[in-house]
Amino acid sequence: MERIYFDNAATTALDSAVLDAMLPYMTTNFGNPSSIYSYGRESRMAIESSRKSVAKLLNAHPGEIFFTSGGTESNNTAILSAIRDLGCKHIITSPIEHHAVLHTVEHYDCGDEVTSSHVKLFPTGHVDLEDLEEQLAAKGETRCLVTLMHANNEIGNILDIDAVGNLCKKYNAIFHSDCVQTVGHYHLDLRKTPVHFISGAGHKFHGPKGIGILYINDNIKIKPFIYGGGQERNMRAGTENLYGIVGFAKALELAMANHDADSQYIQSLKTYMKEQLTKHIKGVHFNGDQDGKCLYTVLSAAFPKTEKSEMILFNLDMSGICVSGGSACSSGADVGSHVIRAINNNPNLVTVRFSFSKYNTKEEVDVVVAKLKELV
Repeated sequence: MERIYFDNAATTALDSAVLDAMLPYMTTNFGNPSSIYSYGRESRMAIESSRKSVAKLLNAHPGEIFFTSGGTESNNTAILSAIRDLGCKHIITSPIEHHAVLHTVEHYDCGDEVTSSHVKLFPTGHVDLEDLEEQLAAKGETRCLVTLMHANNEIGNILDIDAVGNLCKKYNAIFHSDCVQTVGHYHLDLRKTPVHFISGAGHKFHGPKGIGILYINDNIKIKPFIYGGGQERNMRAGTENLYGIVGFAKALELAMANHDADSQYIQSLKTYMKEQLTKHIKGVHFNGDQDGKCLYTVLSAAFPKTEKSEMILFNLDMSGICVSGGSACSSGADVGSHVIRAINNNPNLVTVRFSFSKYNTKEEVDVVVAKLKELV
């Protein structure tokens, strides 16, 4: 059975050109980057050249890019550092962040030294910036960390990252943005965006899993999250994920080089699917701001709950169609989506997230819509 993969917000297929770039570092060029002989020096050069390439594409300084194991580690590092090293005593976040942020904030919010609060959301799922400013102003001399994702992984809403950054500047707050869904999908300019930390993950844009970045603005100084050797300029101990780093840089280079054509094509698939669902399925709703500030890769649809549609994810899977109800990081724990609960807690609707890549086709959309007609 030919499978249809519409869960690209969870992970993407590795681009063959990325694999080609990685292979030499998995076979012949396997030296430890900390070794001083030629094998090691070749590996070190590959890492530093990857760092320069990533920095250039994000308009950052190479010294601001640190390689990590992925978005979760990057988010944890940023939040801990803001509390431990930068004097943040209050954290402002939102109820629809990824669990890599929410659970980390919960862990450090002991209600004594560190407290936290959620910013209000509009019914569309967008952040209420007036409420954010009120919360920042109310904290007075207490330094805040604001951690808000650039784009939501379940409903696709995009944050006005510059507006939030400017508010943080005004109130001397530290700003961290989880950019896991936007690095590799949007042109980011970190020289112009007032942000202290951003997180990215290679597997969201056809790179390898297990490799991410943390951007740390030059103007702040933090201590390591992981101690040991002196890797990543004494910021992250442990032998570097050499082929992962090379793959991340190559994937980002390809994503940005082909960005305009790829994003237009993917947006056309999303628009087409939204039209087809509206036309063929009575009572379908869409979560978030699907026609406004929204990821071109994500379509969150809510179907009327019936005996048939309650098993929709299982039945689509049985038909070889890969989609999710929310974040892939929560799969296996059938507790429903915290994001959908926060913005649209309607028990009579069943949410399915469709997320697209350059490898999907209009024909696949037609097959999925036809199947959904049967199931709903």
